[in-house]
Amino acid sequence: MNKIELVGRLTKDPELSFTPGNGLAITKFTLAVNRPRFDKNKPQEADFINCVCFGKRAEVIANNVAKGHRFGICGRLRINKYVDKEGNNRWSTDVLVEDFDFLQDKGNNSAPNQSSPATDKPPASNYNDMPVTPIDDGDIPF
Repeated sequence: MNKIELVGRLTKDPELSFTPGNGLAITKFTLAVNRPRFDKNKPQEADFINCVCFGKRAEVIANNVAKGHRFGICGRLRINKYVDKEGNNRWSTDVLVEDFDFLQDKGNNSAPNQSSPATDKPPASNYNDMPVTPIDDGDIPF
């Protein structure tokens, strides 16, 4: 199974581009993800993870997040092999984004599911707002 879930902050604004042939949207960004810190006396460390997204999701990401935004993604690890100009074999590692969630903005102390006037993005869905329907034990088939 190849599945990755990350929460971090964007290190710069996402880069949106389109393929020349069919105009497919591609967004690339780097997510800074904090490492667990077991010793509070040591400075916080982070991993900088390259991410890429395609299609409509790529456009939504590029238009709704910016440098410093807290952002959650789900996807899979993709390792690419290529040959550089000198003929050396090189590898690059990216997370191919399959799903994402808008989280709290940098410097914004509001809850993640509330819209912020500074970001103008839609609120995320919240399962806690769904009505609770009581279950009648007579409906259970076993």
